[in-house]
Amino acid sequence: MATTLATVEAREVLRCEHCSLVQFRTANSLCRRCHKPLEVDEPEPQTPHLVVASASTHQQDDIDVARAVREIRQSRGMSQRQLAGRMQVPRTYISKIENGKAMPTLSSLERLALALQVDVCALLRDARSRRQAETNAIFADPFLAEIASLMPRIDAFQKSMFLNQVREMASGRRRTQAAS
Repeated sequence: MATTLATVEAREVLRCEHCSLVQFRTANSLCRRCHKPLEVDEPEPQTPHLVVASASTHQQDDIDVARAVREIRQSRGMSQRQLAGRMQVPRTYISKIENGKAMPTLSSLERLALALQVDVCALLRDARSRRQAETNAIFADPFLAEIASLMPRIDAFQKSMFLNQVREMASGRRRTQAAS
């Protein structure tokens, strides 16, 4: 007695990033509900580091795009999902970039820079250069430059009091002092 086994075609199950509908992959890879692409083509994973030779020191400065994206995203207070939404790519693509499993293409770098509200050069600079650029931007503001010049002259308690006062002002709270 012979038994025949029917072959069952394996079908990929996907969740639409836009409307969250769980569905089988369609022939045209568009969501059945919102008709948006089910996934964005991601570039081939490549090494995430660009190595640039420094002519003056004859050392190699390691430019880490993955670390730059993560640092800038976190400094902006954004989640991976928010950044992915701004770029209109899956969150997993941002994760792959930040973990060094994918290297963004030039067009993706432009979209990343636009979503992070930075120049493309900021993504390609090393961390030391980014911090120097941020410091220069702080000292460009006359008020902040004046405060920074006073900070080395005050002790830890005074710094703490000053920072607490600034935090209260930034959050919109006002100090009320009891009349004596």
